[in-house]
Amino acid sequence: MGWFWAPTTQPSVANSAATGSAKCPVDHSKLAACPVVHKGGQDTELNPLNNMPYLLPEEKAPGQKLDLPTERTLSTIPRGEVKDEGVWEYPSPQQMFNAMIRKGKGDVPEDAVESMVNIHNFLNEGAWSEILKWEQPHTEETKQEPRLLKFTGRPHDMTPRARFYQLMGRIFPDKYGTEPPFDRHDWTVLRSDGAGGWEKVRYVIDYYGGPEDSDGMPTFFLDVRPALDSFGNARDRLDFWIKETKSTWDESLGRA
Repeated sequence: MGWFWAPTTQPSVANSAATGSAKCPVDHSKLAACPVVHKGGQDTELNPLNNMPYLLPEEKAPGQKLDLPTERTLSTIPRGEVKDEGVWEYPSPQQMFNAMIRKGKGDVPEDAVESMVNIHNFLNEGAWSEILKWEQPHTEETKQEPRLLKFTGRPHDMTPRARFYQLMGRIFPDKYGTEPPFDRHDWTVLRSDGAGGWEKVRYVIDYYGGPEDSDGMPTFFLDVRPALDSFGNARDRLDFWIKETKSTWDESLGRA
């Protein structure tokens, strides 16, 4: 998850315990793998904004049989600290395939790549949607939308909360039993300070696979929340928890 197409030059950088769920709209019948970042096989010239090479080739890989699209899709996620930087751009299916080969995943069926790109883009849009919910009180205060500065994939670093859920799943399998997250990302979000500058806020995202729905399609759950890096983030998580608890309580009592 979380592969965006970053600019070829690095732009200047200024100094919830909520879980969202979503149904994936694409066919997974040919999905052989998930495009997460794995250890090993890393290039040395990586863009620090996304841990990807500065340039991903759009040419067909040696031995590639199918023609994959080279058109890239724009996300809805604002990039960098100024509007001129636009939005983050997703890699094309051909670029994604080349990136997976670079990471030693050349066994991915070529006819599955387009579906994988659709899933990847869908989940990232869902993650940003959850971040906007967390950022809403600050956005209302500053009248300025947040932006995404950078991100990194950490699939081998399980978050403390994910470890806790795994522990509780062994004790209370009916309530907490779930597979470990299949990916973890840290996103650095730029939040307006109300005075023309930006505050960096790290968000943690755990990606879980859910059960199939009634149509036989898999579901995904995104656990998105600010990292406990500061008192402000801890306060935001507490405020969000209180708000969610109150909403659940009101619904149980039949209140509007």
